[in-house]
Amino acid sequence: MTPREIVRRTIAFESPSRLPRSFPQEFGNDFAGVGMSPSPDARPSGKNGLETDEWGAVWENIGICNLGEVKEFPIKTWNDFKTLKVPDITSPARWTTLAGARARAGDKYLMAGGISLYERAHFLRGLENLWMDIYDDRENLEKLLDILVDMNLYAIGRYKTENPDGYMFCDDWGLQNRFMISPASWREIWKPRYAKVYQAAHEAGMQTLLHSCGHIVEVLDDLIEAGLDVIQMDQQENMGLDLLAQRFKGRIAFWCPVDIQSVMCHGTLDDVRRYCWALSDKLGTPRGGFMPKWYGDPKGAGHTMEAVNAMCAEFLKVSDAAFGKN
Repeated sequence: MTPREIVRRTIAFESPSRLPRSFPQEFGNDFAGVGMSPSPDARPSGKNGLETDEWGAVWENIGICNLGEVKEFPIKTWNDFKTLKVPDITSPARWTTLAGARARAGDKYLMAGGISLYERAHFLRGLENLWMDIYDDRENLEKLLDILVDMNLYAIGRYKTENPDGYMFCDDWGLQNRFMISPASWREIWKPRYAKVYQAAHEAGMQTLLHSCGHIVEVLDDLIEAGLDVIQMDQQENMGLDLLAQRFKGRIAFWCPVDIQSVMCHGTLDDVRRYCWALSDKLGTPRGGFMPKWYGDPKGAGHTMEAVNAMCAEFLKVSDAAFGKN
């Protein structure tokens, strides 16, 4: 099987020939990407001072990680919504890297990049303000979210000309021990919008992937119902592998590194290796459903390269054992 077939079959539970690989290049990588240039969902690092994104959000970096944080929000009050600078994703200049993306990806799984439906909203409004808007100004909040949905629908229509395999964006919904907002409010406001985007992606021949960290089990059933095929979670221990296995194994594909905030930071190399086997055993099935990966900002997360290398090498052993190559 080609890398593309292996990833697609793993996600669809159609018996791949090995575990997919999403590692530093020396260990192998089955994925390629295509996106808008620039992406309207780009998040400045802010490492070299304050940076302003296309929407007018001002970013700053206060640590050593690759991600900045918003220090000034464009929609301070909803009066600012009228003058919000919404990026024009219909501009041909934004799509100059699209042509030939399928050919450049070769036999790899081609991932198309979308636009977040939660994080982008709170980058514009502020997290606490957005939480209040759920109760105090839902009308304007939903208008903003519908702009983001329409941008995703337009993007999917453009991407499908290059026949990508997956469609993905990032929305961190969890705190360490619970969901950020009322799950009932999430179901009323966000679930139908995810469903609309995922339906369009499926109709365009793409599988759907979402990065979301934190404690998110409260809505995983709903995301599955909305059409999500893959959950990319970098944390598992705050929810528990056993709980994830009992409720979701075989129902959605997991794309995970060893837990980035516990085992990768505080475990021994043997702990890291053991966790690789536990992840594959508890979240995968003989037909697929588990894809290992690494965390692309090891320094920012406090990971040593020794631990990263041990994890990647061990996952290759897990794959060989699982698919009878030992």
